[in-house]
Amino acid sequence: MTSIYDAIKADHDHHRALLKTIADTTGASVARKKAWDEFYYDIKSHAAAEEETFYSKLMSKTWGQDSARHSVEEHAELDDLLEELNEMDMASPGWLNKFHKLEHDYNHHMDEEEDEVFTRAREVIDNSEIENYGEKFRARKKKEMSLVDEKKKDSLED
Repeated sequence: MTSIYDAIKADHDHHRALLKTIADTTGASVARKKAWDEFYYDIKSHAAAEEETFYSKLMSKTWGQDSARHSVEEHAELDDLLEELNEMDMASPGWLNKFHKLEHDYNHHMDEEEDEVFTRAREVIDNSEIENYGEKFRARKKKEMSLVDEKKKDSLED
C-alpha cells in the first residue's frame, strides 16, 4: 500500500518534470500546450484531493491547523496564478514571466510540504490513523480530475 506521503511526493515529482518541460519549451508550441494542459488539470485535482484527505486529517491535530491553513492558502495563491496563465497567450513575454513566478512559488510549496509538513505530520499523526490514505488521495484525485472544468465554470459564475 502506498502511504499518503509517497502518493503526494510522486505527484510532486511528476509536477516538477512538467514544470521543467514547460520551461524548456518556447512560445505557444504544441509541446508547451500539451505539458501545460496536463500540469493544469493534474495540479488542480492534486490540490483538491490533498486538502480533502491529507490536510483535513492534519487539521484535526492541534499543531496541524496552522500548517494546513498555510498550505491551503498557498494553494489558493497558486490557483489564482494558474487561472491567470490559463487565460493568457503562451507566446507572450508576460506569460513566461508569470509562469516563472508560478514555478518558483510551487517549487517552494512542494519543498516546504515535503521537508517541514510531512516531517511534522509524521510526528503528530499515527500511521494507523492514516492507513490507506494514499489510496484515498488517489481516488479523490481521480474524482477531482473530472470536476476541474465544472469547478472553473462555477467560479466564473460567482
